Amino acid sequence: MKYLIFANRARKEGFENVERLFEAIAFAEFVHARNHFEALGSVKDTAENLQVAIDGEDWESEEMYPAYRAVAELQNESMAIRSIDFALQAEKFHSEFYARAKRAVESGRDIEIGEIYICEVYSYMADLKVERCPVCGAGSERFRKF
Repeated sequence: MKYLIFANRARKEGFENVERLFEAIAFAEFVHARNHFEALGSVKDTAENLQVAIDGEDWESEEMYPAYRAVAELQNESMAIRSIDFALQAEKFHSEFYARAKRAVESGRDIEIGEIYICEVYSYMADLKVERCPVCGAGSERFRKF
């Protein structure tokens, strides 16, 4: 993820080849991670993978981010608190979408979902286009479509 963030910055600064370099190496790192994950036997069927994803999102929203937030509050880090709050709320949405997908897969179907929109500021997730992010207020132009 770090390299993709760096690629984004390089693009904004007009360094297209540096952007491409960061993206290429980010993909290479993905290949390493995939190979390691498969060697560890961590890739299961889709329903099991969805449960792992749900458990991870729930752990992040219930355990990890609240702990991070407590530390940020002790250190009076307002930007960190804001970032953590955005992420914590987003993880709940992610878990809900994964749960919908798991129910569909367990019924032998693919999830019925159209385009997916992610707010670039907050990471709010919606399966329909919205005019503004309901959490941070960013306009629809700040949403990325998947």
